[in-house]
Amino acid sequence: MTFIIENQILLIAGCFLLGVAGTAVIARRPMTGRAWKIADLVWVLLGGFGALAAVLAGIYHDDSSRLDRQIDVAFAATRAFDHDAARFRLRYCEADRQGPALRPHVLTLCEKVEFLSASTAGNRDLPLFLDVAERAEPLQQLRLLLSGGHEQAMEVMAERAERLDTAELLAFAAQDEATMAAQGALAAGPHADIAADYQVIAQAYEELIGDVAELKSEWEFLQANARILMIQVIALCLVAFAAPFRLGKSLADLA
Repeated sequence: MTFIIENQILLIAGCFLLGVAGTAVIARRPMTGRAWKIADLVWVLLGGFGALAAVLAGIYHDDSSRLDRQIDVAFAATRAFDHDAARFRLRYCEADRQGPALRPHVLTLCEKVEFLSASTAGNRDLPLFLDVAERAEPLQQLRLLLSGGHEQAMEVMAERAERLDTAELLAFAAQDEATMAAQGALAAGPHADIAADYQVIAQAYEELIGDVAELKSEWEFLQANARILMIQVIALCLVAFAAPFRLGKSLADLA
């Protein structure tokens, strides 16, 4: 299937040339209405198949474009979450400003933020994020293109996608007994802002994981139905093959 999609231009051009050759063979023989009628019938049948394949492919492309936009938003939200989590760790976890009574509760939240960050970092390697991750670094793409390493980089990304087990989505519970107890202790003291900041991070994480899980399901559905693209290419090849016969039929009618 990959071969057909990657070489669709050559295949369509080859089928068109075969159609031209077939039309030339018919044109050299004695002009009979039956031969051209058969050629016209072939054009109608293949053209109808091509139109149906175009409708299916159009629906597939619309769904794919919508999913691409959703993936872009989810990827940006993931990076924003990582930024907020890093700021939380830098602001509250690097130095002890809370005192010995509240410090254990802060460390509990810091440990949970580490787990949440590890989860989002792992989910960024899901195959559905590979393309947007590449587009997010246009200057690196330009260097790869100029150095001739673009194809090699794409092969590496494809290998990563094949090795990754997409059946698993890394997710941790943002709220548990330990974190809720820590938030309660901090909210009652002078460092209520720490509990509030963690609550924002926890809610953002839960929404993000839900979005990524839904996107992964839709992405896998599109991957499972990617054969529609192959059907579209085959239909175009058949239409390109039949087009010269229809042209020959029109010329024969004019003659």
